[in-house]
Amino acid sequence: MPDNEITRFSVTLSRVADYQFQVDFDETGVPPLLLDEPPPLGDAQGPNASRLVAAAVGNCLAASLLFCLEKARVPLESLRVRVRGSYVRNQAGRLRLGPLQVILEPETGEEHIARLFRCETLFEDFCVVTQSLREGLDVEVEVATPVAVDVAAAEI
Repeated sequence: MPDNEITRFSVTLSRVADYQFQVDFDETGVPPLLLDEPPPLGDAQGPNASRLVAAAVGNCLAASLLFCLEKARVPLESLRVRVRGSYVRNQAGRLRLGPLQVILEPETGEEHIARLFRCETLFEDFCVVTQSLREGLDVEVEVATPVAVDVAAAEI
């Protein structure tokens, strides 16, 4: 993809009940995902948005490392990623995601360690999600004008 090309994607969330939302990734063959808040707001029937952010960072870093290792012909026995997050309060007392700690645990043969170390110096810069968050992702928000629903007519 050329540097100036924009590739668009979308996801659609629909409220199921309470704090549960179903995410449709608008991609053929990708099943929907149920999101839910932990108690006391929700029932923890699925991950919440904070855990999705942590998973996205971990997945993106793992994919970037894996891509580099494949290019370097470093065979992996396994690759495990652990992401630890925390919540912090900002100056206004609002809850925010704190720092994320990502630990990637690749397993390979000793003869491949030098090439593994080479990838360690390169892969992070290619992780779209991590670098976007680090650079301060711009988020535009719009609340659409609600459609008036005649509750009395809807109950008939």
